[in-house]
Amino acid sequence: MTPIPKQPTAPRIQGTFVNTDAWPTQQLATMALLCAIGVALSFIEFPLLPGVTWLKYDASAMPAMVCGFAFGPSAGLAVGVVGAIIHGLLMADFSGALMNILVVLGFVGAAAALYQKWRSFPGALTGLFLGILGTIAMAIVGNLIVTPLWLGVPLNAVVAMIIPILIPFNAAKALLNALLTLLVYKSISNLITPQKLQVKGR
Repeated sequence: MTPIPKQPTAPRIQGTFVNTDAWPTQQLATMALLCAIGVALSFIEFPLLPGVTWLKYDASAMPAMVCGFAFGPSAGLAVGVVGAIIHGLLMADFSGALMNILVVLGFVGAAAALYQKWRSFPGALTGLFLGILGTIAMAIVGNLIVTPLWLGVPLNAVVAMIIPILIPFNAAKALLNALLTLLVYKSISNLITPQKLQVKGR
């Protein structure tokens, strides 16, 4: 009777450690720094629309987009979502944190995913345009759900604000964040982007 051969096993190397992390240490450190910058920026806010003082702009989503352009959409979303949670915990503002998370998903997700596949200036512009549209869409969805449930504002009042207030405010907010992303990422891209992903003249 012929013995059944043993299946080969992976070699075990004594005294060594294989790092299987998807994000290397240097990238994690950069992400942590961008997250801290985002949290700090979340406390610098001001109104954009005359007479609508309760809606205020802050640039906290910009570092998340910079991270998304440098390291991909999952990294950018991680920075944006963690920053929104930290700000919500510091301010004891659950509804605000949830709204910020939705806006980050809309602003960073599709834009960073597109730029990861089309790493050029036109790709960045197209991605940021998608980010502006995503911000508007997610802000409307969030206001329709979060504002009536947690803030007690009647749904019909929220619907009445969509065209005259919510769309202009979130379009202006996303446009400012997009412009800041272009300026900041262009300045520091070669410092934080992995060398294999750097594109000359980007």
